[in-house]
Amino acid sequence: MEEALLYKCCRISPTHYNKPIMRYELTEKQRNIKELARHFAEERIKPIREILDEKDEFPIELMKELGRLDFFRVFIPEEYGGFGFGVFELSLVMEEISRVCGGVGTSFAVNALGAYPIVRFGSDQQKAKYLPDIASGKSFCAFALTEAEAGSDAGNIKTRAFLEGDHYRIQGTKIFITNGEVADVYVVLASTDFKRGIRGQTAFILEKGMPGFTFGKKENKMGIRASHTCELIFDDVIVPKENVLGGTGRGFLLAMENFDHSRPGVGAQALGIAQGAFEEAVRYAKNRIQFGESIISQQGIKFMIADMATQIEAARALIYNTAQMIDRGEKRFSKESSMSKLFASDMAMKVTTDAVQILGGYGYMKDYPVEKMMRDAKITQIYEGTNQIQRIVIAQEIIKEI
Repeated sequence: MEEALLYKCCRISPTHYNKPIMRYELTEKQRNIKELARHFAEERIKPIREILDEKDEFPIELMKELGRLDFFRVFIPEEYGGFGFGVFELSLVMEEISRVCGGVGTSFAVNALGAYPIVRFGSDQQKAKYLPDIASGKSFCAFALTEAEAGSDAGNIKTRAFLEGDHYRIQGTKIFITNGEVADVYVVLASTDFKRGIRGQTAFILEKGMPGFTFGKKENKMGIRASHTCELIFDDVIVPKENVLGGTGRGFLLAMENFDHSRPGVGAQALGIAQGAFEEAVRYAKNRIQFGESIISQQGIKFMIADMATQIEAARALIYNTAQMIDRGEKRFSKESSMSKLFASDMAMKVTTDAVQILGGYGYMKDYPVEKMMRDAKITQIYEGTNQIQRIVIAQEIIKEI
Protein backbone atom coordinates (compact mmCIF):
# COMPACT_ATOMS: atom_id res chain seq x y z
CA MET A 1 0.00 0.00 0.00
CA GLU A 2 1.06 3.59 -0.52
CA GLU A 3 3.14 5.13 2.23
CA ALA A 4 0.66 6.33 4.81
CA LEU A 5 0.57 9.14 7.31
CA LEU A 6 2.79 7.22 9.71
CA TYR A 7 5.74 7.72 7.37
CA LYS A 8 4.76 11.08 5.93
CA CYS A 9 4.53 12.64 9.37
CA CYS A 10 7.77 11.32 10.70
CA ARG A 11 10.23 13.69 9.12
CA ILE A 12 11.09 15.16 12.50
CA SER A 13 14.36 15.56 14.28
CA PRO A 14 14.52 13.59 17.54
CA THR A 15 17.75 15.23 18.63
CA HIS A 16 16.14 17.04 21.56
CA TYR A 17 15.00 13.75 23.10
CA ASN A 18 17.14 11.45 25.20
CA LYS A 19 18.19 8.34 23.32
CA PRO A 20 19.03 4.84 24.56
CA ILE A 21 22.66 4.30 25.50
CA MET A 22 23.22 1.41 23.09
CA ARG A 23 22.69 1.53 19.32
CA TYR A 24 20.41 -0.98 17.63
CA GLU A 25 20.30 -1.78 13.93
CA LEU A 26 16.85 -0.41 13.11
CA THR A 27 15.62 -0.09 9.56
CA GLU A 28 14.55 3.31 8.29
CA LYS A 29 10.89 2.41 8.73
CA GLN A 30 11.52 1.18 12.27
CA ARG A 31 13.33 4.40 13.12
CA ASN A 32 10.44 6.38 11.65
CA ILE A 33 7.91 4.45 13.72
CA LYS A 34 9.92 4.92 16.89
CA GLU A 35 10.53 8.63 16.28
CA LEU A 36 6.91 9.41 15.46
CA ALA A 37 5.72 7.48 18.52
CA ARG A 38 8.12 9.50 20.69
CA HIS A 39 7.09 12.76 19.07
CA PHE A 40 3.39 11.97 19.55
CA ALA A 41 3.97 10.99 23.18
CA GLU A 42 5.92 14.18 23.92
CA GLU A 43 3.63 16.58 22.08
CA ARG A 44 0.18 15.09 22.63
CA ILE A 45 0.24 12.73 25.62
CA LYS A 46 2.63 14.44 28.04
CA PRO A 47 0.62 17.70 28.37
CA ILE A 48 -2.51 15.84 29.54
CA ARG A 49 -1.19 12.71 31.25
CA GLU A 50 -1.74 14.12 34.74
CA ILE A 51 -5.34 15.04 33.87
CA LEU A 52 -6.06 11.59 32.45
CA ASP A 53 -4.58 10.00 35.57
CA GLU A 54 -6.41 12.26 38.00
CA LYS A 55 -9.78 11.93 36.26
CA ASP A 56 -9.39 8.18 35.56
CA GLU A 57 -10.31 9.04 31.98
CA PHE A 58 -10.02 6.91 28.85
CA PRO A 59 -8.00 8.87 26.24
CA ILE A 60 -10.52 8.61 23.43
CA GLU A 61 -9.21 11.58 21.45
CA LEU A 62 -5.61 10.32 21.71
CA MET A 63 -6.73 6.90 20.51
CA LYS A 64 -8.48 8.46 17.53
CA GLU A 65 -5.31 10.39 16.72
CA LEU A 66 -3.26 7.19 16.95
CA GLY A 67 -5.68 5.73 14.43
CA ARG A 68 -5.31 8.70 12.08
CA LEU A 69 -1.52 8.38 12.36
CA ASP A 70 -1.87 4.70 11.38
CA PHE A 71 -0.34 3.21 14.50
CA PHE A 72 -3.00 0.51 14.65
CA ARG A 73 -1.84 -0.67 11.24
CA VAL A 74 1.52 -1.68 12.71
CA PHE A 75 0.27 -5.06 13.98
CA ILE A 76 -2.23 -5.87 11.17
CA PRO A 77 -1.25 -7.79 7.96
CA GLU A 78 -1.02 -5.80 4.73
CA GLU A 79 -3.87 -7.69 3.04
CA TYR A 80 -6.25 -6.35 5.69
CA GLY A 81 -5.14 -2.72 5.65
CA GLY A 82 -2.10 -2.97 7.91
CA PHE A 83 1.63 -2.57 7.47
CA GLY A 84 2.40 -6.22 8.18
CA PHE A 85 4.97 -5.46 10.86
CA GLY A 86 5.63 -7.67 13.84
CA VAL A 87 6.08 -7.83 17.58
CA PHE A 88 9.33 -5.86 17.36
CA GLU A 89 7.76 -2.79 15.76
CA LEU A 90 4.82 -2.94 18.17
CA SER A 91 7.31 -3.06 21.05
CA LEU A 92 9.04 0.06 19.72
CA VAL A 93 5.73 1.93 19.76
CA MET A 94 4.82 0.60 23.20
CA GLU A 95 8.17 1.66 24.64
CA GLU A 96 7.87 5.23 23.41
CA ILE A 97 4.23 5.78 24.42
CA SER A 98 4.75 4.20 27.84
CA ARG A 99 7.85 6.32 28.42
CA VAL A 100 5.38 9.19 28.82
CA CYS A 101 2.22 7.38 30.05
CA GLY A 102 1.80 3.71 30.85
CA GLY A 103 -1.98 4.09 30.90
CA VAL A 104 -2.23 5.33 27.33
CA GLY A 105 0.27 2.62 26.38
CA THR A 106 -2.04 -0.01 27.86
CA SER A 107 -5.10 1.36 26.04
CA PHE A 108 -3.20 1.16 22.77
CA ALA A 109 -1.55 -2.22 23.31
CA VAL A 110 -4.70 -4.14 24.23
CA ASN A 111 -5.92 -3.60 20.68
CA ALA A 112 -3.04 -5.82 19.58
CA LEU A 113 -3.80 -8.33 22.36
CA GLY A 114 -7.35 -8.62 21.05
CA ALA A 115 -6.42 -8.54 17.37
CA TYR A 116 -3.57 -11.09 17.43
CA PRO A 117 -5.88 -14.10 17.92
CA ILE A 118 -7.91 -13.04 14.89
CA VAL A 119 -4.73 -12.50 12.87
CA ARG A 120 -3.30 -15.88 13.86
CA PHE A 121 -6.36 -18.10 14.17
CA GLY A 122 -9.20 -16.34 12.36
CA SER A 123 -10.87 -17.63 9.21
CA ASP A 124 -10.57 -15.61 6.02
CA GLN A 125 -14.10 -14.34 6.60
CA GLN A 126 -13.36 -13.30 10.19
CA LYS A 127 -10.17 -11.51 9.19
CA ALA A 128 -11.92 -9.66 6.37
CA LYS A 129 -14.77 -8.65 8.65
CA TYR A 130 -12.81 -7.36 11.65
CA LEU A 131 -9.20 -6.55 10.82
CA PRO A 132 -9.64 -3.60 8.40
CA ASP A 133 -11.62 -1.60 10.99
CA ILE A 134 -9.07 -2.47 13.68
CA ALA A 135 -6.25 -1.35 11.38
CA SER A 136 -7.90 2.01 10.72
CA GLY A 137 -8.64 2.62 14.40
CA LYS A 138 -12.38 2.52 13.77
CA SER A 139 -12.79 -0.51 16.07
CA PHE A 140 -11.09 -1.03 19.42
CA CYS A 141 -10.36 -4.50 20.82
CA ALA A 142 -10.33 -6.37 24.11
CA PHE A 143 -9.25 -9.85 25.19
CA ALA A 144 -11.41 -11.47 27.88
CA LEU A 145 -10.06 -14.41 29.86
CA THR A 146 -9.81 -13.37 33.53
CA GLU A 147 -12.55 -14.32 35.99
CA ALA A 148 -12.95 -14.22 39.76
CA GLU A 149 -11.54 -17.76 40.06
CA ALA A 150 -9.44 -17.77 36.91
CA GLY A 151 -6.51 -15.37 37.01
CA SER A 152 -3.20 -17.17 37.21
CA ASP A 153 -5.23 -20.40 36.97
CA ALA A 154 -6.39 -19.64 33.44
CA GLY A 155 -7.79 -23.13 33.02
CA ASN A 156 -10.42 -22.59 35.72
CA ILE A 157 -12.83 -20.38 33.78
CA LYS A 158 -16.52 -20.76 34.61
CA THR A 159 -18.05 -18.85 31.68
CA ARG A 160 -20.04 -21.41 29.68
CA ALA A 161 -21.03 -21.62 26.02
CA PHE A 162 -23.89 -23.99 25.10
CA LEU A 163 -24.33 -25.13 21.49
CA GLU A 164 -27.91 -24.72 20.30
CA GLY A 165 -28.34 -25.44 16.60
CA ASP A 166 -26.50 -22.80 14.56
CA HIS A 167 -25.43 -20.68 17.53
CA TYR A 168 -23.94 -20.73 21.04
CA ARG A 169 -25.52 -19.27 24.15
CA ILE A 170 -22.90 -17.75 26.47
CA GLN A 171 -23.34 -17.24 30.21
CA GLY A 172 -20.79 -15.89 32.69
CA THR A 173 -18.72 -12.96 33.83
CA LYS A 174 -15.22 -11.66 33.09
CA ILE A 175 -13.36 -9.22 35.34
CA PHE A 176 -10.43 -6.79 35.01
CA ILE A 177 -10.88 -6.51 31.24
CA THR A 178 -8.79 -3.71 29.75
CA ASN A 179 -10.64 -1.57 27.19
CA GLY A 180 -13.78 -3.07 28.79
CA GLU A 181 -16.71 -0.93 27.77
CA VAL A 182 -14.82 1.09 25.15
CA ALA A 183 -14.00 -1.85 22.86
CA ASP A 184 -16.04 -2.86 19.85
CA VAL A 185 -14.61 -6.35 19.24
CA TYR A 186 -13.93 -8.89 22.00
CA VAL A 187 -12.14 -12.22 21.97
CA VAL A 188 -13.79 -14.15 24.82
CA LEU A 189 -12.86 -17.54 26.28
CA ALA A 190 -15.66 -19.84 27.44
CA SER A 191 -15.99 -23.51 28.26
CA THR A 192 -17.87 -25.54 25.67
CA ASP A 193 -17.16 -28.84 27.45
CA PHE A 194 -16.62 -28.33 31.18
CA LYS A 195 -15.65 -31.98 31.76
CA ARG A 196 -12.62 -31.69 29.46
CA GLY A 197 -11.01 -28.87 31.43
CA ILE A 198 -8.64 -26.74 29.35
CA ARG A 199 -9.32 -28.95 26.32
CA GLY A 200 -12.94 -27.90 26.51
CA GLN A 201 -12.28 -24.15 26.25
CA THR A 202 -13.23 -22.27 23.09
CA ALA A 203 -12.58 -18.72 21.93
CA PHE A 204 -15.39 -16.60 20.48
CA ILE A 205 -15.51 -13.22 18.76
CA LEU A 206 -18.16 -11.02 20.34
CA GLU A 207 -19.30 -7.55 19.37
CA LYS A 208 -20.53 -4.70 21.54
CA GLY A 209 -24.29 -4.46 21.37
CA MET A 210 -25.05 -8.18 21.19
CA PRO A 211 -28.24 -8.78 23.24
CA GLY A 212 -27.36 -9.90 26.76
CA PHE A 213 -23.80 -8.56 26.59
CA THR A 214 -23.50 -5.81 29.20
CA PHE A 215 -20.89 -4.16 31.40
CA GLY A 216 -20.51 -4.15 35.15
CA LYS A 217 -18.19 -2.44 37.59
CA LYS A 218 -15.58 -0.03 36.25
CA GLU A 219 -12.46 -0.55 38.34
CA ASN A 220 -10.79 2.27 40.29
CA LYS A 221 -7.12 1.38 39.84
CA MET A 222 -3.89 2.38 41.54
CA GLY A 223 -2.06 2.96 38.27
CA ILE A 224 -2.52 2.98 34.46
CA ARG A 225 -5.62 5.03 35.20
CA ALA A 226 -5.88 6.31 31.61
CA SER A 227 -6.88 2.79 30.62
CA HIS A 228 -10.45 1.57 31.09
CA THR A 229 -10.88 -1.66 33.09
CA CYS A 230 -14.28 -3.19 33.78
CA GLU A 231 -16.42 -6.28 34.19
CA LEU A 232 -18.10 -8.02 31.23
CA ILE A 233 -21.42 -9.77 31.82
CA PHE A 234 -22.83 -12.42 29.47
CA ASP A 235 -26.50 -13.15 30.12
CA ASP A 236 -27.56 -15.69 27.47
CA VAL A 237 -25.64 -13.93 24.72
CA ILE A 238 -26.41 -15.53 21.36
CA VAL A 239 -23.25 -15.94 19.27
CA PRO A 240 -23.30 -17.46 15.75
CA LYS A 241 -21.22 -20.61 15.21
CA GLU A 242 -19.18 -18.73 12.63
CA ASN A 243 -17.84 -16.56 15.49
CA VAL A 244 -15.93 -19.48 16.96
CA LEU A 245 -12.26 -18.54 16.71
CA GLY A 246 -9.67 -21.21 15.90
CA GLY A 247 -11.99 -24.20 16.37
CA THR A 248 -13.85 -25.64 19.34
CA GLY A 249 -11.69 -26.84 22.22
CA ARG A 250 -8.68 -24.77 21.13
CA GLY A 251 -9.32 -21.70 23.25
CA PHE A 252 -6.74 -22.37 25.98
CA LEU A 253 -4.02 -23.08 23.41
CA LEU A 254 -5.00 -19.89 21.56
CA ALA A 255 -4.78 -17.86 24.77
CA MET A 256 -1.36 -19.24 25.74
CA GLU A 257 0.05 -18.59 22.27
CA ASN A 258 -1.42 -15.11 22.37
CA PHE A 259 0.35 -14.36 25.66
CA ASP A 260 3.63 -15.70 24.26
CA HIS A 261 3.34 -13.11 21.51
CA SER A 262 2.16 -10.27 23.77
CA ARG A 263 4.51 -10.58 26.75
CA PRO A 264 7.42 -8.80 25.06
CA GLY A 265 4.97 -5.92 24.58
CA VAL A 266 4.32 -5.84 28.34
CA GLY A 267 8.09 -5.87 28.76
CA ALA A 268 8.32 -2.92 26.37
CA GLN A 269 5.69 -1.07 28.38
CA ALA A 270 7.71 -1.64 31.55
CA LEU A 271 10.87 -0.59 29.71
CA GLY A 272 9.27 2.65 28.57
CA ILE A 273 7.99 3.48 32.05
CA ALA A 274 11.45 2.84 33.51
CA GLN A 275 13.14 4.93 30.80
CA GLY A 276 10.83 7.85 31.52
CA ALA A 277 11.43 7.64 35.27
CA PHE A 278 15.20 7.38 34.74
CA GLU A 279 15.26 10.52 32.59
CA GLU A 280 13.24 12.44 35.18
CA ALA A 281 15.58 11.31 37.96
CA VAL A 282 18.75 12.26 36.08
CA ARG A 283 17.31 15.65 35.13
CA TYR A 284 16.34 16.34 38.71
CA ALA A 285 19.68 15.14 40.13
CA LYS A 286 21.58 17.48 37.81
CA ASN A 287 19.54 20.49 38.91
CA ARG A 288 19.01 19.79 42.61
CA ILE A 289 21.54 21.60 44.77
CA GLN A 290 22.34 20.30 48.27
CA PHE A 291 25.38 21.13 50.39
CA GLY A 292 26.45 23.60 47.74
CA GLU A 293 26.58 21.20 44.78
CA SER A 294 24.38 19.19 42.45
CA ILE A 295 23.32 15.90 44.04
CA ILE A 296 24.36 14.04 40.90
CA SER A 297 27.95 14.59 42.01
CA GLN A 298 27.35 12.47 45.12
CA GLN A 299 28.65 8.94 44.89
CA GLY A 300 25.47 7.38 46.26
CA ILE A 301 23.36 9.01 43.55
CA LYS A 302 25.90 8.10 40.86
CA PHE A 303 25.71 4.44 41.87
CA MET A 304 21.91 4.49 41.71
CA ILE A 305 21.95 6.11 38.26
CA ALA A 306 24.55 3.65 36.97
CA ASP A 307 22.49 0.68 38.17
CA MET A 308 19.28 2.10 36.73
CA ALA A 309 20.86 2.67 33.31
CA THR A 310 22.42 -0.79 33.23
CA GLN A 311 19.17 -2.53 34.18
CA ILE A 312 17.23 -0.58 31.54
CA GLU A 313 19.65 -1.48 28.78
CA ALA A 314 19.72 -5.15 29.81
CA ALA A 315 15.91 -5.23 29.62
CA ARG A 316 15.92 -3.48 26.25
CA ALA A 317 18.35 -5.99 24.77
CA LEU A 318 16.30 -8.94 26.05
CA ILE A 319 13.00 -7.52 24.79
CA TYR A 320 14.32 -6.54 21.36
CA ASN A 321 16.00 -9.91 20.86
CA THR A 322 12.90 -11.85 21.91
CA ALA A 323 10.61 -9.79 19.69
CA GLN A 324 12.93 -10.41 16.74
CA MET A 325 12.97 -14.15 17.53
CA ILE A 326 9.19 -14.21 17.30
CA ASP A 327 9.14 -12.21 14.07
CA ARG A 328 11.73 -14.54 12.51
CA GLY A 329 9.30 -17.39 13.00
CA GLU A 330 11.17 -19.29 15.70
CA LYS A 331 9.14 -22.30 16.84
CA ARG A 332 9.76 -22.01 20.57
CA PHE A 333 10.02 -18.77 22.47
CA SER A 334 7.82 -19.19 25.57
CA LYS A 335 10.86 -19.05 27.83
CA GLU A 336 12.29 -15.89 26.28
CA SER A 337 8.87 -14.24 26.15
CA SER A 338 8.34 -14.87 29.86
CA MET A 339 11.88 -13.70 30.63
CA SER A 340 11.20 -10.43 28.80
CA LYS A 341 8.09 -9.72 30.81
CA LEU A 342 9.59 -10.89 34.10
CA PHE A 343 12.91 -9.08 33.93
CA ALA A 344 11.58 -5.83 32.48
CA SER A 345 8.68 -5.49 34.91
CA ASP A 346 10.82 -6.26 37.97
CA MET A 347 13.37 -3.79 36.63
CA ALA A 348 10.69 -1.12 36.10
CA MET A 349 9.47 -1.44 39.68
CA LYS A 350 13.04 -1.09 40.95
CA VAL A 351 13.93 1.84 38.68
CA THR A 352 10.76 3.81 39.37
CA THR A 353 11.18 3.26 43.12
CA ASP A 354 14.77 4.52 42.88
CA ALA A 355 13.59 7.51 40.84
CA VAL A 356 11.16 8.45 43.60
CA GLN A 357 14.01 8.06 46.10
CA ILE A 358 16.33 10.35 44.11
CA LEU A 359 13.65 13.04 44.01
CA GLY A 360 13.07 12.57 47.73
CA GLY A 361 9.99 14.36 49.06
CA TYR A 362 9.30 15.84 45.64
CA GLY A 363 9.20 12.36 44.15
CA TYR A 364 6.33 11.47 46.45
CA MET A 365 4.25 14.40 45.23
CA LYS A 366 1.89 14.35 42.27
CA ASP A 367 3.52 17.52 40.98
CA TYR A 368 6.29 15.29 39.63
CA PRO A 369 5.61 12.37 37.27
CA VAL A 370 7.76 9.70 38.95
CA GLU A 371 5.10 8.84 41.55
CA LYS A 372 2.69 8.07 38.69
CA MET A 373 5.37 6.05 36.92
CA MET A 374 5.92 4.02 40.08
CA ARG A 375 2.17 3.31 40.29
CA ASP A 376 2.00 2.46 36.60
CA ALA A 377 4.98 0.10 36.80
CA LYS A 378 3.39 -2.20 39.37
CA ILE A 379 0.74 -3.66 37.08
CA THR A 380 3.39 -4.91 34.65
CA GLN A 381 4.40 -7.44 37.32
CA ILE A 382 0.81 -8.67 37.51
CA TYR A 383 -1.17 -8.72 34.27
CA GLU A 384 -0.75 -11.15 31.38
CA GLY A 385 0.56 -13.62 33.92
CA THR A 386 2.04 -12.66 37.29
CA ASN A 387 5.81 -12.76 37.59
CA GLN A 388 5.48 -15.82 39.80
CA ILE A 389 3.74 -17.56 36.89
CA GLN A 390 6.49 -16.36 34.54
CA ARG A 391 9.09 -18.03 36.73
CA ILE A 392 7.14 -21.29 36.57
CA VAL A 393 6.94 -21.06 32.76
CA ILE A 394 10.67 -20.31 32.46
CA ALA A 395 11.62 -23.21 34.73
CA GLN A 396 9.32 -25.63 32.90
CA GLU A 397 10.81 -24.65 29.54
CA ILE A 398 14.34 -25.12 30.88
CA ILE A 399 13.41 -28.58 32.18
CA LYS A 400 12.13 -29.52 28.70
CA GLU A 401 15.46 -28.53 27.19
CA ILE A 402 17.58 -30.69 29.50
